[in-house]
Amino acid sequence: MLDTKFGCLPTMIGSMPHTDPAEACSVITRYLKDIPAWPQLPNRSFLENMNVQYSQGFPGVVVREKSIYIDRSQALDKPLEQLYGALLENNIERYPVSPDYAAGLYAFLAMKNLSPLAVKGQVTGPITWGLSITTEDKRAILYDDVLGDAPAQLLRLKASWQEKLLRQISPNTIIFVDEPCLELYGSSGFITVTREKVISLLEEVFSGISGLKGIHCCGNTDWSVLLATSTNILSFDAYNYAQSLILYPKEVKGFLERKGTIAWGIMPNQAETLARETVASLKDRLEEAMSPFTRKGIPFKQLIEQGLLTPSCGLASLTSKQAGHTLKLLAELSTAIRKRYL
Repeated sequence: MLDTKFGCLPTMIGSMPHTDPAEACSVITRYLKDIPAWPQLPNRSFLENMNVQYSQGFPGVVVREKSIYIDRSQALDKPLEQLYGALLENNIERYPVSPDYAAGLYAFLAMKNLSPLAVKGQVTGPITWGLSITTEDKRAILYDDVLGDAPAQLLRLKASWQEKLLRQISPNTIIFVDEPCLELYGSSGFITVTREKVISLLEEVFSGISGLKGIHCCGNTDWSVLLATSTNILSFDAYNYAQSLILYPKEVKGFLERKGTIAWGIMPNQAETLARETVASLKDRLEEAMSPFTRKGIPFKQLIEQGLLTPSCGLASLTSKQAGHTLKLLAELSTAIRKRYL
């Protein structure tokens, strides 16, 4: 498996604001030469919304205009049986993501002359998908007695299928499981799922990933839960929530000792904030985010060596020009950090 001492190389979370997939891929590969990622393009089509994108094949799913829901009045026994059968046989070809749901992925695969160190993809996490997708009566699928485990099972197959495709570009793959809804975990009872259940659903998806696996949450959460999984990479919004991770020094130390990587989301994805930042200011902010860990017995050099640099979250809310500027700044920041410390 690929060495996780990335030395603060840059990569990205997933979404871009473009509607032209080839243009988005061109911008990404211009600035993220070592670890490019294929772009999700939610502004191109509702089908590229992060929840809709991986919904094909889910029992009872209905996508209509700008809505998605699960029709529980459909006969679900057969599609559920097919899903379980595909899992048992590891038949990943049965649950692909088609081009109209992921134009950026197919444009990325069509690119020539790429020779990256690794290539990154992403799937929506089972907690976020299970909370965001509801039945017609607005009940989250995560809490459905029959369908509650099915999102993780489907996403496991989608992750495996995607990883196989990305190996056409590089044998070294990284698949992030994106879990923005875990920001609600442990707060005011928004997610009434046990710690053990959260971990088991994530592990179900991870079991379909044979390369490096990461988990991304762009808010504050109970990081001890995520660090208790088998993830190789923990991705978080270090621009806005750097202090949240330092509350778990023991878990972070153990994670790094087992060769884990922290992806520092140090590039803001809000236009006004972005306009104020420079490579120098971001370098200061990153060093400031890392320094409290050194007081907890984690060497600064280890944080640099076992680090990646990313935007804080997806870039779809920016303009195409701003997104390009973000990736350019990110690449320049990575170069500055690597020159200074490696």
